[in-house]
Amino acid sequence: VQLQASGGGLVQPGGSLRLSCTASKFTLDYNTVGWFRQAPGKEREGVSCISSSDGSTYYARSVKGRFAISRDIAKNTVYLQMNSLKPVDAAVYYCAAVKNWFGSCPTNRYDYTNWGQGTLVTVSS
Repeated sequence: VQLQASGGGLVQPGGSLRLSCTASKFTLDYNTVGWFRQAPGKEREGVSCISSSDGSTYYARSVKGRFAISRDIAKNTVYLQMNSLKPVDAAVYYCAAVKNWFGSCPTNRYDYTNWGQGTLVTVSS
């Protein structure tokens, strides 16, 4: 596995978590990175992404204003800061990467070529 998502856990509604996506065998510098999530019985959906070519970001409407994606080149890591978490945010979160993507980051999961194992986020009181 070349990508590793971590940072999930149990949090109460209204709480925060920061997910990390780290690459072990390649640099993320030239990779557009996306975060996806999949709840039981539901399709995997795009949550956020950050483009390597122009630095632009995307947020799904359901998380806009609560989640923030960022990149730390020195640590070869992309973060997803999740605030004001709701029970509907509970899911397995995956990070994915695609190299040399030009323009805005893709929201279609099939455009990503490298996937990490997911990290479970549970939001419950």
